[in-house]
Amino acid sequence: MRTDVRSHCPINLSLEILGDRWSLLVLRDITFVGARHFRELLEGPERISSNMLTDRLAMLVDQGLLTKAADPSHKQKVTYSLTEKAIQLVPVFAQLSIWGIGHLPVTPDHAARAEVLAEGGPPLWEEFMDELRETHLGPDERLAPAPQGPTVAERLGAAYAAAS
Repeated sequence: MRTDVRSHCPINLSLEILGDRWSLLVLRDITFVGARHFRELLEGPERISSNMLTDRLAMLVDQGLLTKAADPSHKQKVTYSLTEKAIQLVPVFAQLSIWGIGHLPVTPDHAARAEVLAEGGPPLWEEFMDELRETHLGPDERLAPAPQGPTVAERLGAAYAAAS
């Protein structure tokens, strides 16, 4: 954890971790796209370099936003998982997305997920956070029972596919 911070203001401290060009995009791809491995993250639409991705992943692990573990299916692969700290960024992602579709020239495919998040509001965000807890932290980490019907991740994916 960093100790060389500019100030202890909560906005500054958050920006010290998340304010660079890549950190939120790496977390976005793990959260919304389901990327869990280095190669999947490397192939994101913004084309992060492998050196920068290595650096961002190490920093996010060091800051307690990600964990990494050996992938049992492949000796040389590592699987990255969100921590509770990162899962609690879902409302931040939702608000950034909602603001972006209201004020920036977002393409329809990229707006699709944000529109689902906007329409569902905080109850949907909570449901999605519970899905992420189950996926990344384990099935016993859900705070509420899984509701019937398609998951939030499935709804987000379907909206993106329909708009693409």
